Formats: sequence, structure tokens, C-alpha cells
Amino acid sequence: MALISPMLSPSGLALSLSSTARFGGTECAPFLRSNLQQQIWNWRGNGKKSCHGFTSMASHSLSFPTVPPSSSDAFLEVAKLAREKFKEEISFRVLDKDISVAKALLYVALEDEAILTSNGDGDACSFTKERNNQSAICLDEVCIGGKNISGWLSEFDVLTKEVEAELVEREIGCHVVQVIEAVNTVLFEYRHFLRFPVLVDPHFSYLHHALRSNCGTAIMLSVIYMEICRKLGVKIVGSPLGEDFLIWPHTQTPEELFRVSSGHSLLAVINGSCVEDPRSRASDLNSRSLLRLDAATNRDIIGIALANLIRLHWKRASKGNHGLMLISPLRSIDSQDLLLQPVELTLAIMAAERLLLLQPDNWTLRRDYGLLLYYARRHSEAVRELSICMAFAPVEEVEVIESFVLKLHLLRQIYSLEPSHLDSN
Repeated sequence: MALISPMLSPSGLALSLSSTARFGGTECAPFLRSNLQQQIWNWRGNGKKSCHGFTSMASHSLSFPTVPPSSSDAFLEVAKLAREKFKEEISFRVLDKDISVAKALLYVALEDEAILTSNGDGDACSFTKERNNQSAICLDEVCIGGKNISGWLSEFDVLTKEVEAELVEREIGCHVVQVIEAVNTVLFEYRHFLRFPVLVDPHFSYLHHALRSNCGTAIMLSVIYMEICRKLGVKIVGSPLGEDFLIWPHTQTPEELFRVSSGHSLLAVINGSCVEDPRSRASDLNSRSLLRLDAATNRDIIGIALANLIRLHWKRASKGNHGLMLISPLRSIDSQDLLLQPVELTLAIMAAERLLLLQPDNWTLRRDYGLLLYYARRHSEAVRELSICMAFAPVEEVEVIESFVLKLHLLRQIYSLEPSHLDSN
């Protein structure tokens, strides 16, 4: 079941990845590093208020209970540790049912914020006391948005208890529909959770921000909903459908989900207006067609969230270049003078690296990862990834990619003769 590619690209994008993106010196091209702190401050929102009055990413900086010997080195170490934890969580040695989607997505947020903070405004980080130079960083001590990973995971326990209290107050049993109605009441009436489109704001695509602000993309709200129901013993399944991601309780009586009450069906209350929007594929669903949808696995859900991050960050990275697509260099390699948003491009690369961990054999992902590396002027890595891609790509695609790789080889040779470009290879 190929769940990832449709979410990646309304315009033919598909993405993929493998080596670690770096700021501050080793493999990030000079033009990407220019004005980086200002770019990060702009990306964080410069104090701009997001929904429900919460500050944007400026309020989401990392903090330690103790001061590391070098804050930049410490945050880079946090990013490395978060990536390792993510790898452990989604490892193919782990059964899919044992993967914690919430924990994996929190590691994603932690790594991204660590990279941002390591290169941004040092005053955004709060420390309280001296740290022994010899002491190692413990990921459990690192806070994002004021809480560590365990703290954010405990938010699901808080929400679950609120739902349980609602069930007790109503003096009803634990029929699936009744539990769902209680969850809906807590999330959408008491907590006022709202759904936002993927490409509106990067903050809504990170789980801790969705929990903090009660605003999130469809996939983030679905993860929250599914985690609460799991704790209540109710199995929730989901599936991508066009640009939407739908969830519903695993039930033998799906017709109950389409029964209209107070103007909306239960399925519509769970998933938002997309179910009732005639422009959406979800509006054509009925009880029979709903059950024909393939349920996403935990790995699929994580992959969809990462694919959305790639789409979002690439769109924002390239917004100053009208009509530029990720695959544009395959048609013309005259894009060396493009100025892309360095923070967004790096975040797209990082999300793509994680996605390739989930789909290592997906040739389109690896192709697009190579193109992202090309845009970042990491030409040697781009050549390597695109060369690997050609071993898996269909014959008709190999010719196009091979032609681009040959041009890229030539471009590398030209750049190697110019001292100002030595850092990009």
C-alpha cells in the first residue's frame, strides 16, 4: 500500500532522503549560511501570535536544566540523539503495533528545534545553572515548548482523564459511539481543537505545538485523537484520501458514523468539514466505501506527517521563485543562482532523511532527496543519491536522471576550480 506519495505532491512531488543536514559549517553551502540567524528569527514568527494567543516558535525553544559547555555543540548533540531515538522507534525490528506514533513525532519536533536553536538567537534558550563539562546530555532533560518528551506524552493522559470524567458525568457505558461522542465533546467543545491546512504554517505540523495551541493539521489532530482512544480501549483507524486524512472507529456498524445528529454526522465531527465539502473525495463516502479504504499503519502515519513537512518546507523554501518545482532541474540545470530560504530547505532535507528511513527502496523519494541536496549545493551527495536512484528507477526515468547527473558532474568540476565554491562540494 503506497500511502506516502499521494500526500507528497499535488504537483508531482515525491521526496526522499539519507544523509544528515548540517548547519554551521560542514556541508551547508555558503549562500545558505548567509543571514541565517535573521532567517531563523523570521521563520519563528518574530513574536507573531498564532492561534489561541500562543506565541509562534519563539516560545518553543529548547532548554536544559543545566548549562552545556557550548550551547551550539549541545543542541547539535540533542539533534543527533533525537534522530537516533527516532530511528529506534521506527526500526523495522520493531513490530508496527508497538511503535509509538506520538513519541516518534515528538522526536521529529525535538530534532528540528535543536537545529534551529543551535543556529539562532542564543537568548531564546533558558538555562539555570552550571553544567559539568564532562557530563553527557540526557535527552529526557531537554525541554521543547516548556516540557520534555515525557511531559508532552503525559498530555494524552490528561486528555484521556477528561474524557473519562465526561463519560462518568453522563452515566453512560462504554459503547464505541458513546466514547467517540465524549472524545468529541472534550476535544472540540471544551478544548476547541481546530484543524488547519498543511501549507498554512509550519507550527501546526508539529505535535507538541498542536497539543500546546489546540491547533493542528489533519494528521496531527488524528494522531491526538487516535492516541486518546487507544488509551480508552477504542481502536481508531485512518486512511489518506486525496489531500485529507480520515479517521474512524473500527466498528461492525459503520452506518452509525453517517447518522446525522445536530446537522452533522459523527464522521464529520471527527474529521472536520472535509467530509461534507462537495469538492472533497471524502464527501462521496458511505458506510460501504469507508470500509474499503486501506487502514494506515503506524509507519504510514509517521510517513504522511513527514511527507507533509517536506511539502510545507519546500514550498516555503522556494516561495521567492515563482513556478519552481523540486524536479525543475531535471529539465534545466540553470538554477544555481536561485536564492532559497536556507532554514526551510534544511528542514525539508531533514524531514526527507527520516522519510527515507521508512521507505529506503522508494526510488522517487531518493530522486527527490538528491534534488534537495542539489538545491543545497551538496553536489557530491546529490550525485551519490541520484546514482543509487537510477538502480531502482524505471527505464524511462533513468535516461532523464542520468542526463542530469552527467551535467552535475560537469558542474562539480567547474565549481571545484572556483575557490569561492570549494565549500559546496
